[in-house]
Amino acid sequence: MAVVVALAFVFLVMFPVPSPVRALSSNYYDHTCPHLESIVASAVKKAMSNDKTVPAALLRMHFHDCFIRGCDASVLLNSKGKNKAEKDGPPNISLHAFYVIDEAKKALETSCPGVVSCADILALAARDAVFLSGGPTWDVPKGRKDGRISLATETRQLPAPTFNISQLQQNFAQRGLTIEDLVALSGGHTLGFSHCSSFQNRIHKFNATVDVDPTMQPSFAAKLRSVCPAHNKAKNAGSPLDSSNLVFDNAYYKLLLQGKSIFSSDQALLTTPKTKALVSKFASSQEAFEKAFVTSMIKMSSLSGGQEIRLDCRVV
Repeated sequence: MAVVVALAFVFLVMFPVPSPVRALSSNYYDHTCPHLESIVASAVKKAMSNDKTVPAALLRMHFHDCFIRGCDASVLLNSKGKNKAEKDGPPNISLHAFYVIDEAKKALETSCPGVVSCADILALAARDAVFLSGGPTWDVPKGRKDGRISLATETRQLPAPTFNISQLQQNFAQRGLTIEDLVALSGGHTLGFSHCSSFQNRIHKFNATVDVDPTMQPSFAAKLRSVCPAHNKAKNAGSPLDSSNLVFDNAYYKLLLQGKSIFSSDQALLTTPKTKALVSKFASSQEAFEKAFVTSMIKMSSLSGGQEIRLDCRVV
């Protein structure tokens, strides 16, 4: 594990780390594509009516996009020839719902051809995914450009579910994100599902003396062990990330305080006084969580991206 972590930080130094963009504007497309937001929202709603996992997928996709080269839609690009793209990197293999962005892009190319970036579509879709799941809405600053570079090797920059608090803080700080951003954005785990492989370190052979992470509530750990046995063979076995994983609420923080978090990186939020205080604040106030989440999402989604408008989100 230490070797993997060390490699992760080597890659953080080697690869470009995104920085904030100054030119984004909430009214960027008001004249060039006035129906943009309704077109994207329609695509997200349609997909959600057929698949309840779409909101979590879109939110995670946007996060994984922004954390590599900034919000440049590089996560959408297909691998080509010998180049293995981000979407085929280990942390991204389980990403899905790319078709939602494709559908929105297709409609936009009919309505206002060559105008809207794939990166802006993804940022809007992530916002709509939160809102349509019962969460807050916000004005998305727009004007991102699409990137041409997408490398699977760079997905090592993504924060891992096994990270401790110092690794998480360093990972976020390198993107200009604060401890409050870290705790607020972690609340995105209120939507979603994890496969066994991302949390098996907590429920099997935790260390040399105990099998299960002692910070986990015992009956919760037992439930996870029954779903994810030591030599799990079920491909899609796993657990929701909180008890109401189709609804955007603050249950994630409440469960975290009860010892019912899924990832080591979730539990890590309780290991410093400042992060634990923020967890407690968000657990006791949905309003405080939503306000912080919106602020942090706007900040994260303003990380710099590419230089062009792609006509096909999957191909340069």
